[in-house]
Parts: sequence; C-alpha cells; structure tokens
Amino acid sequence: MGPQHSRHRDNETGEARTAAADRLTMFADAVIAIALTLLALELPVPTGDTTDAMLSSALAHGKEYLAFALSFTVIAAHWRAHHEIFRYVGSLSSRLTSLTLAWLFMQVLMPFATRVLTADGAFPPRFSFYALVQVLASATFALIIREIRREQLYRTDVTPPEFAQSLVRSICLAAVFGVSVPLSFVITGTGAYLCWLAAPIVLAAARRIQRRAVR
Repeated sequence: MGPQHSRHRDNETGEARTAAADRLTMFADAVIAIALTLLALELPVPTGDTTDAMLSSALAHGKEYLAFALSFTVIAAHWRAHHEIFRYVGSLSSRLTSLTLAWLFMQVLMPFATRVLTADGAFPPRFSFYALVQVLASATFALIIREIRREQLYRTDVTPPEFAQSLVRSICLAAVFGVSVPLSFVITGTGAYLCWLAAPIVLAAARRIQRRAVR
C-alpha cells in the first residue's frame, strides 16, 4: 500500500509539473499572439478620394508599415525559437518562470523599439535602443536554455540537440547586436545596419564549428 501510494503521488507530481510547463507555454503563446495583433491595430489607414491620393497617403506612412513588417518578422523568429525549445520542457523552476517573463517583456517592448528605430531624430540612440532590446531578448533566451539544461527540466532522457543549437544561435545574435551598438556612434545611417547583415554569416560559422566539435 505504501509503495503504491508513493508511486501514485510521484505520478501526480509529474503530471502537475508537466501541466505547469504547458500553462507557461500557452501563456507565452498568448502574449506573443496579442503583441502581433496589436501591431496591426496600430497601422495607419491610407486616406484619399482618388487612387493617387491613396497611394500618396500609403507612401507617407511607409515608415509605419516598415516598422510593422520588421516587428512581426523579429517577434515571429523569437517565438519560433521559443516553440522549438519549450516543446521539450516537462517541468518548471522559479528561475525559468522569471526568465520567461523577462523574455516576454522584451517581446512586448519590441514594437515600441521598432517605432523608435524608424522615427526621426538622432540615429545612434534610436539604433542602440532597438539593438539593446534584441541583445536582452537573445541573452535572456540563452539563460532560459541554460536553466532548462542545468536543472534537467526537459521531458526526454537525454538533452535534445536543439538546445545546443538554439543556445549558440542566441549567443551569436546577442553578440552581433551588441557589437552594433558602439558602431552606430561611429558609422551612422544605413552603414550601421550592415553589421546586422553579418548575423547569418556568424550563425553559419558557429554551426559549422559546432558540427565539427560533435564529430
């Protein structure tokens, strides 16, 4: 009776931990969905009595539309990385919950940071603010992966390979955006954006090194 009761209690505890992890994942998905929905609600509607007037109005709001496209793409990329990792998470720790909330804060802040980036005014502060939000988002996600691995909060018996890949990707992105901050004060205008274009190259090099290390 005693051992059976203990096993039953352990099963209930395991189910409760899994349910808690699923609730956190659903909460994160809901926050991302709301953030993406609000992006569209804030888009200005073109006005005009003629086709030319409508097109002129749309072109006048080009920065707002660019900010929407950029925010949607970046937030979707962050969510995809989160989805790839949290499908393996089977239990939570208080630190993982706190890190996830911090990561969500960066996602909610992203649309505002994008509007700042595409607004008028001094370029280095606007560029740096957006880049710092990306640094904090990527660095927080790296800490999330580290916490899951350290506390073995995943469902499988071995660490999924996606964890190492996502960790390297997050670190590389944080490094690229971090380097772009001081460069924006030296190279203003479109030249500073070229630093971000180095991200795919850095990621490809990191993946190649990672594959060699596994071999």
